[in-house]
Amino acid sequence: MNRVIPENLKNLRAERKLSLGELSELTGVSKSMLGQIERGESSPTVATLWKIATGLGVSFTALLESPEQDIELIREADMTPLLSDYGHFRLFPVVPSGKDRNFEILDLVLDEEAISDSKPHAPGTEEFTFVYEGALEIVLGGTEKTSYLVEKDCLLHYRADKHHTYKNAFEGVTKALMVIHYPQGNLQRG
Repeated sequence: MNRVIPENLKNLRAERKLSLGELSELTGVSKSMLGQIERGESSPTVATLWKIATGLGVSFTALLESPEQDIELIREADMTPLLSDYGHFRLFPVVPSGKDRNFEILDLVLDEEAISDSKPHAPGTEEFTFVYEGALEIVLGGTEKTSYLVEKDCLLHYRADKHHTYKNAFEGVTKALMVIHYPQGNLQRG
C-alpha cells in the first residue's frame, strides 16, 4: 500500500497534467501533504484518500489498486487496512473498481465505540452496507440527520452523495461489507 498509493496518485496527476497546487485546489488537501503522499513519506488517512478520490472524480480504490489479474484469490491477511479513529476503524479494500467495473467492495472493521465520518461522494453514488457481525449505526445527512441501526445480517442501501457517519453500535467488534456503486459516466478511471 505504501508503494501503490504514491504511484497511483503520481500517475493520476500526470495523466490530468495537474500541478500539486491544482490538485490541492481540486481536493482540499494541502500541497505539502500531497507531495508527501506522492514521495511515500506520509500514509494518508481514509478521509484524505476520500478527498483526493472525490476531487479527481475517481473511485476510492483507484488510489489503492495494483494492476488486475485474470484470477485472484484475495486474503484479508494480505491486505493493508486503511485506518481512521486512531486505528479503531479499519477499512480493507477487497475488490477495487476497474475499467469495466463501476463498483468497489470494502470490508469495515470497527472496534467498540469506533466512529468514522465520510464526506459526500460524487453525485449519484450509492452504498450498500451489509453487517455480518455486531451492529452499525449509520447517520445520513448534514444539518438534518437521520440515524439507522443496521443489525447483524441486515443491509442498508443509501445515497452516499451526502455526509454520512459510521458508528459501532455494539458492545464488541462490528464488521460490515460495503459495496460502493458509482454512477456510469460520473467515474473516471485513471
